[in-house]
Amino acid sequence: MIDFLSRYWRVPILASVMLVCSPIVEAQTTNGLSKQQYYNKVLGLLVGSAIGDAMGAPTEMWPRRDIEVEYGRVYKLDSMVRAPSPEGTWKYNLPAGGTTDDTRWKKLTSEYILTQKLPQLAPQAFADHIIRQYQSDIKNLKNTEGFDPEPYEEAIMRMAWLQEWAKVAKPFRENNLKEYADALSRFYGGEMVCAGLLYAPVVGAAVPGDPALAYAQAYDLSFFDIGYARDITALAAGMTSAAFDPKATPESIMSVNRTVDPKGYFRSRLVGRRAYAFYQTARNIAYDFHQTQLTDLPDSYTVPQAWKSLTPLEHYRITQAFAQLDKLNEDLPFHAAEIMLITETALLCHDFDFEKSLAFIINYGRDNDTVGAVAGAILGAYWGADKLPARSSKLVKDVAKSELGIDLEKLAQQMTDKLY
Repeated sequence: MIDFLSRYWRVPILASVMLVCSPIVEAQTTNGLSKQQYYNKVLGLLVGSAIGDAMGAPTEMWPRRDIEVEYGRVYKLDSMVRAPSPEGTWKYNLPAGGTTDDTRWKKLTSEYILTQKLPQLAPQAFADHIIRQYQSDIKNLKNTEGFDPEPYEEAIMRMAWLQEWAKVAKPFRENNLKEYADALSRFYGGEMVCAGLLYAPVVGAAVPGDPALAYAQAYDLSFFDIGYARDITALAAGMTSAAFDPKATPESIMSVNRTVDPKGYFRSRLVGRRAYAFYQTARNIAYDFHQTQLTDLPDSYTVPQAWKSLTPLEHYRITQAFAQLDKLNEDLPFHAAEIMLITETALLCHDFDFEKSLAFIINYGRDNDTVGAVAGAILGAYWGADKLPARSSKLVKDVAKSELGIDLEKLAQQMTDKLY
């Protein structure tokens, strides 16, 4: 067992504890967030997540070479050539700024939070919220009329988006333990998928500046997750909550991995806290990234044409980090651990720079829209909407509103009014 677990550790345990990119700082709780500051940060979360989602949407699940051939180095929003799907985009060939289920989940969860008596979030009410949406989609399908197949196809697709979730939510809501356990074991094939990571950042926004409470709330709402994926979901909420602190730093946000553990994952026999092991791996990769200098490059090192906007050192650092991540790929790209590992690696390698972190994630490939959405949410909450790229922000807000029926600014205002 120990040999199996050690594949996630690039260096021995003691050495990995010593290899740090920056000192550990305790996550702080804030009570001094003004209404305007909160609005700026929650809008930053929603828009930042949508930008990450939209950057990855054209190449979701693509091999890295295919991304490079089709788009070169991705560093901005682009239009896409892809068919709609329940978990993907809902329209053919959306323009630049189009998004997938990652952004739909932010909307769905925000609307649920608006019904709650904060700071408490009721898991049963969350299950109800999902079930009602699923039932509404079924009703819409039944009410579809006409000869043309397109309206039926769209209605079926919208219904199918939540069908896996509803099958788990219903027995959970009814407190039917056997049926819930059976449904959870079949949820997306029983894989440790990134279920809770789709909505965890919004949970963090509901309790700004209180990562411990955000962790507790998200853990309760992570009834679609299995195993340590619940810990990962809750940590994502805690990190997002920490990012709302006006005095937040990258170190204080990342320290949530170490300082918040109400469920005692660090005490897990033989295994320890897997989420922290992935965080240490991310720190080790980032350590190597920052330590690499020009003298470490092979002789006559050349940058591919598609990446010519980068210096040789920048390109080499990224390719080396990619190679390290490749060794840790899970069987499925949307495994919760892989999503979090890539997210934390990108943030640490690029010191929380929004555009560089997202470019790293999208060009790495795999489930890049989901990783982009998680990272974009944390970074957006940290920087605030006014610090995000203006063109990309406008595009995702406009396309979300005009094409997808999602008003990100309205959601942010509603969340703000709810808390203040």
